Amino acid sequence: MKRKLAREDWADAALEALCDGGVAAIAVEPLAAKLGTTKGSFYWHFANRGALVEAAVRRWAEQDTEALITLLDGISDPERRLRELFALVFGAKDDERAEPALLAHAGDPVIGPLLAEVTARRVGFIVRCFREMGRPETEARHRGLLAYTAFIGLIQAQRASGGTLLPATERPGYLEFLRGIITE
Repeated sequence: MKRKLAREDWADAALEALCDGGVAAIAVEPLAAKLGTTKGSFYWHFANRGALVEAAVRRWAEQDTEALITLLDGISDPERRLRELFALVFGAKDDERAEPALLAHAGDPVIGPLLAEVTARRVGFIVRCFREMGRPETEARHRGLLAYTAFIGLIQAQRASGGTLLPATERPGYLEFLRGIITE
């Protein structure tokens, strides 16, 4: 018996399509074929393609931002929380595909505002950690921006270098160096 598709199945497939071919690759008929269903299933869950694109970006935000923040908020010590955040995001594999794909489409009328929300949420979380560590507001903001732009920059640079700029064997040392610069 065929499994009934959920809205999340469509959103996951759309996000994968975005990663593989950009926003133009989010097309209903090819996604339906990939999912083994019909366009009718799409229209059961979404009013239009824009709603699917939005659902895909929101799914990414939930999985890659909100779930992580929820996990880390369980750590009461803000310094340890930041250490764990750095280890999780900077220690990640080089196969991060969604971030660069979404950044490439920051000008899209659906993706852009959602990406701005996620960016503000992420930076806000980091800034909050620094404030809880006793840093003044401006300093906390500057450190938060430095941490976030280092993350985005590393993803872009690794992608541009085919993953050779920072080999996996050098990641722990780089992570500790970066953490020291940002948190001390």
